[in-house]
Amino acid sequence: MFEDLKPHLEELRKRLLICIAVLVGAFALCFNFWDHIFAWIRASYAGKLIQISPIEGIMVAIKVSFLASLVIATPVIFWQLWLFISPGLYKHEKKMALPFVFFGTTMFVIGACFAYYVVFPFVIHYLANFGSAVFEANISASSYVSFFTRLILGFGVAFELPVLAFFLAKVGLITDATLKGYFKYAIVIIFIIAAIITPPDVMSQICMALPLIGLYGLSILIAKWVNPASKEDSYDA
Repeated sequence: MFEDLKPHLEELRKRLLICIAVLVGAFALCFNFWDHIFAWIRASYAGKLIQISPIEGIMVAIKVSFLASLVIATPVIFWQLWLFISPGLYKHEKKMALPFVFFGTTMFVIGACFAYYVVFPFVIHYLANFGSAVFEANISASSYVSFFTRLILGFGVAFELPVLAFFLAKVGLITDATLKGYFKYAIVIIFIIAAIITPPDVMSQICMALPLIGLYGLSILIAKWVNPASKEDSYDA
């Protein structure tokens, strides 16, 4: 069994090494401009950020550089993911390579932008001002960046749901009836995922869960367009 898996593991190792090399190169570039990236990250918060440890400055630089490098490397990561799974696809399915990379990257960016422009300003304002009559908010720069990163990456990954639905429907693994049949379970799973991905506050979790439910509904429409269920399947669902 191990011998059968060995070629796949070697291929996976190759794809991972390429992704890591691109990430390292992008990180080296972004680290030279970390202060500009940090200025963009903290633009949504008008309050003061403090340093509470001697190494916090360098940790902030590393965190913001890694986040920026991950966004830059997103198209390469999707391309390497496609190259890893494509050998198991039929010839006509392999033609989806460019759409997969394009829409995968686009939806990640849309999710990140939604988090940056809509969710994060609301959530950080709410949390920073909660209990302001009792205590003063002194947020460390490192914790602020960590909070920001989890939201941005969480929404970026969450917005891949329609792309995943399109791909699975295209290869015949799901139909719209499949997604409709699991809707009530999907709601529970969505709130669990939102609790895991987002920072541990109810507001962030709700702000992620609601768009995810909408994206699940969009995925049903996409599956119906790409691979609609037969009448028998619809009846069983």
